[in-house]
Amino acid sequence: MPTYEYLCDACEHQFEAFQSITAEPIRICPQCGRRKVRRLIGPGAAILFKGSGFYQTDYRSESYKRAAAAEKSGTTAGGNGDTASTGKKERKSKAKAEA
Repeated sequence: MPTYEYLCDACEHQFEAFQSITAEPIRICPQCGRRKVRRLIGPGAAILFKGSGFYQTDYRSESYKRAAAAEKSGTTAGGNGDTASTGKKERKSKAKAEA
């Protein structure tokens, strides 16, 4: 249920009310008792995501998880042992040897 902001035009009392979307707007001011209350247009509520389950990686397939684990250990899913990082190390070694 949303929280609505109200303002009384008679006494300028501003307050919030936690109401159902289908509930009728409040018309009587709780402070002065006059029928001069109007609902304000607010920016809306922010959506808060708390806890696990909100990231793309939380719902990965088992095959993706196995491939990622293999990549972390330094081997590819193919099992040949060649990775992009190994190739970079070899190129750096050759560059140092030539210098």
